[in-house]
Amino acid sequence: MKLKRISLLAVAVAGVVATGTATAGATFDAVKKKGFVQCGVSTGLPGFSVSDDKGNWKGIDVDACRAVAAALFGDASKVKYTPLNAKERFTALQSGEIDMLPRNTTWTYTRDTSLGLNFAGVNYYDGQGFLISKKLGVKSAKELSGAAICIQAGTTTELNLADYFRANKMEYTAITYDSSDETIKGFEAGRCDVLTSDQSQLYALRIKLQKPDDAVVLPEVISKEPLGPVVRQGDDEWFNLVRWSLFAQINAEELGVTSANVDEKAKSTDPNVQRLLGGEGVKGEFLGVGDKWAYNIIKQVGNYGEMFERNVGQGSPLKIERGLNALWNKGGIQYAPPIR
Repeated sequence: MKLKRISLLAVAVAGVVATGTATAGATFDAVKKKGFVQCGVSTGLPGFSVSDDKGNWKGIDVDACRAVAAALFGDASKVKYTPLNAKERFTALQSGEIDMLPRNTTWTYTRDTSLGLNFAGVNYYDGQGFLISKKLGVKSAKELSGAAICIQAGTTTELNLADYFRANKMEYTAITYDSSDETIKGFEAGRCDVLTSDQSQLYALRIKLQKPDDAVVLPEVISKEPLGPVVRQGDDEWFNLVRWSLFAQINAEELGVTSANVDEKAKSTDPNVQRLLGGEGVKGEFLGVGDKWAYNIIKQVGNYGEMFERNVGQGSPLKIERGLNALWNKGGIQYAPPIR
């Protein structure tokens, strides 16, 4: 009986390999038909999603959209962007106004289970912190009792702040705004003593100050904030494409495949590289795309490390260290399932 059961399992697996092509769901089919991906982004957060004077968007979240477009269409430019504040973002996705939401959004239990949405992965591991003026002379968040704190409404930041101050028996006054731009303007105008948000956002907002060096981010990190792209439930094919577009970038960095060397790496005899770039093994049909889907992502958008460094890392004004966002074999926790 044991041998028979193993045999049946082998047949079942063989059947998947032979016939397991993707069947387009409603979102997947609609995006492919209209010829572009409609992405929800922030109203302007350096490093994640920000537009220049010519209307060109850039950032980690923008690159998440571009990666999906590269995989599906072979062209990373086939993306349109919808700027959204924190209150609008989920409604825009639920209503179908956008196809995916990579807008620096934290993956939580409630959001994952009660909104009809799925988080497709984590493109930035973050945590909430505090930005203060150096003139306050404060060295720790434990010294902030009684402070007025600027905060963006409709975010997990509000709940984290309340939990942290209650746990430490401290009091505060919340000054809420609808957008991150408003919070930094309020902070600079002196309407609050402290600005709290994800640490990456604090570094991004600090460079908007007239005198960035007059403000400092305190060392405490008071929450887990895994940020990543979100899609509507009910279309596994679209979910898979968004998820594996990110995973391809992470795997590419681990394998040393970059936008600069991807053509040379395509000649590699390494089977892991060959599977990634569509040379052998699993093919794009499982995602409903061409075999060069991952090659197109890497060539046009880059691997995860390239994306990180130019947007928020040492090649950017933010100069954020990789930290938790380093690969699992380089001291961080970024990790992707293998392509095989």
